[in-house]
This record gives sequence, C-alpha cells and structure tokens, in this order.
Amino acid sequence: MKASILTIGDEILLGQILDTNSRFIARELSNLGAETVEMRSVADTRTEILRALQEMWPLADVLVITGGLGPTKDDITKNALAEFFHTTLEFNPTVYAWLEEMFAAQPERLNAYNKTQAILPKNCVALRNLKGTACGMWFEQNGKIAVSLPGVPFETEHLFPTEVLPRLKTHFKELKLSYQMVTVYDIPEAELAMRLDSFERNLPEGMRLAYLPTAGLVRLRLTAKGRAIEKLTQSLSDLQQALAGLSFVEGEDTTEGIFAQILKDSGCTVACAESCTGGHIAHLITSVPGASNYFLGGIVAYANTVKIHVLGVNETDLQTHGAVSETVALQMAQGARRVTGADYAVATTGIAGPDGGTPDKPVGTVWIAVAGPGLAHARKFLFSHTRERNIGKASVTALRMLMQAVQDKSCQKA
Repeated sequence: MKASILTIGDEILLGQILDTNSRFIARELSNLGAETVEMRSVADTRTEILRALQEMWPLADVLVITGGLGPTKDDITKNALAEFFHTTLEFNPTVYAWLEEMFAAQPERLNAYNKTQAILPKNCVALRNLKGTACGMWFEQNGKIAVSLPGVPFETEHLFPTEVLPRLKTHFKELKLSYQMVTVYDIPEAELAMRLDSFERNLPEGMRLAYLPTAGLVRLRLTAKGRAIEKLTQSLSDLQQALAGLSFVEGEDTTEGIFAQILKDSGCTVACAESCTGGHIAHLITSVPGASNYFLGGIVAYANTVKIHVLGVNETDLQTHGAVSETVALQMAQGARRVTGADYAVATTGIAGPDGGTPDKPVGTVWIAVAGPGLAHARKFLFSHTRERNIGKASVTALRMLMQAVQDKSCQKA
C-alpha cells in the first residue's frame, strides 16, 4: 500500500509551526506496513488544495490530509474536498449530536461557528473526534482512500490510531512492508556508509538501507517489501555482523528511552550538572514519562560562580585549569551527586561555540564526567564546529556514559 500525506496551512509554509502531523502519520503508516511516497504542504486556498489533490490522488492508495477543518471562514478544506469528489455539503445530524454531547456542560458555547462543524461532504464517513469539534472524514473512490483530519496535532494523534488505522487494516487486507531499526553510535555517517558498502550492494531485491543521522548517532532503517520480508531477519543478522566492533543497539527506542529502562531496572537515582549543554541532558531524561522515579534533578552551572557556590568546584582549580578541564568536570559531577543525593551524576563542561575557542581548546572541546559509588572518571571529546551539534552530541554521549556506569556498578551508597 502506497500513501501520500498532505498538510494544509499557511502557518506551516510561513515557518510559524512545525509539521509534526506528517511525521506522526508516516510513522504510524510505516508500522502498519504502508509505504509513504510523498509529503506536501500547501496554502489554505481553494486553488492550491485542489491542485494538490489532483496531483497526489493518482499516485497512492491512501491520501491522508490534515488541516483546514476549523469553524472559521479561512478553513476551506471541506469545500475543496466536496468539489474534488463531486458532491455537496450537507448537515450531518449525527455529527451535530456529537457536538451537543461535547458542549452539554456549557451549551451556550455551541455557537453558529461551531455548528458549521456538522456540515460535511455528503459522500464522506464522519470520524468522531473526542478531542475537538472538527471530525475526521473518510472518502472511498475506486478502491482508493482519502482521509481528512484536523490540523491540531493532539487531535490527529487521537483520530489516526483510533479511527483511521482500524479502517485501513480492514480495507487493505495484505500490507507488504516491514522494517528493522538499528542505532549506531560514535561514527560519522560517511564512515558508516563506507563500512556498509558491501552489505548494501548484496542486499536482496526489494530491500534497502536508509541512513538517518542525528547528533551523536546514526539510525539505520532496513526496509523490506513483498517477498523480501522473508529475508529481513537474515539481513538484520548480516547487518549486525557488518557493525561488529561498533557501539549499536537494535530496535526503535531512543537513547533516552533505553536510558529510562536501564534506570528503572536498576533502582538507581541520577542527577546532572550542565554547563555547555545548558540543560539539554535534563530535557532528554525528563522527556520520557516516569523519569521522576530515577531523576532527582539537574543544575545548569553556566557561570563559574554557580560552579563554585552550588557545586563546590574549587576556585583555585578553576583559575589554574579553566572551566573546560578534567578536574572541573569531575568536581561538577561529584557536586551534583552531593547536592541532590543521587546515586550517580554526570557533568558536562565545554565550548559549544561558535565563539570562545582557543588553539588549546577549540570549539567542540567537551569534558564529560561521571561520579558514583566508588567511581569518578572523565573523558575529553572534540565534537564539531556547530553549536547545536555540539550540544546534541555531548548530551547523547553523557547519557550513554551515565547508563554504562549504572550498568557496571551497583547502587549501594558509598
């Protein structure tokens, strides 16, 4: 099954919001076994919406549309869809009953604008939205499916798995696409591609390898279509052999997700002290639900005064070695552990850039230290010349060093 995704909204084209809907829908379709072949964003105009529908509809079995379904005059997706599918708009009493139920506690809020949400293309199936007033719409024509969903991300993220996926599974009995993910650390994408050149050249027909690089890691997606699905397990094994000697993890989980599971299993508590990463490590840790079970807190010690007065870094050591040094990183980690009472702590201090580098300590120089029961060690890294990449790489590396320390040692207090 081939799918296309169309997002409608001037706010996307103006860069005012991120198009998270396309990413979410594509991931859900991929998990279902569908292949997304195109994504497109267009303005909230009849001309642009119709042009996109005319061009995208013939190319895929499923077209998923988000946006332009609000109660205001600038939301015209319903009108464009009615025109495209040669039908008219009509009042839908079932949808109006849903709206009445939604506004039962405050019936005065069901005004004339909200009531227009019950006017839909005659030939669509309404998909109930429990998170908002705009319902979804399901169209079928010549074996193809078009689905229109609200643009608000949490509404799409409710409607798609609850209303759309079950219908797709019923409509398309045989979905022939499968994939496996492997996350590889500590190697640039180009070097990894050279290492896997022979593996890629010998992949079975119907199978391909995609590289998804981000700060500190490269995610590999091994995708198989049709009959090649039967060979996916063997190809995954071959890929793991080709990666021998590198640090890699199989599966879709993120670094912070893997970290969370290790901490939950260990019963340990952790903390962080951050300078150059500016709180990004704490953000990654707390992005996973349940982090309060093991994460006690973090200190963003950007200024030397905070390093001294909060973390207890020795002022003489700061003057002698500089903030970006092994001794300061170690004292920051030990201080974070002491202040929070955590079993383990990680600290970062470095030069994120773009300015501040010297010949001895160029931009990208980062010291990362871990402290725990009977443990205190630090490593120096030279990442890149780009501030965002330095912060990202340092944060991912710090998480990995911290989880390795937890796995290697017990959580008995020293």
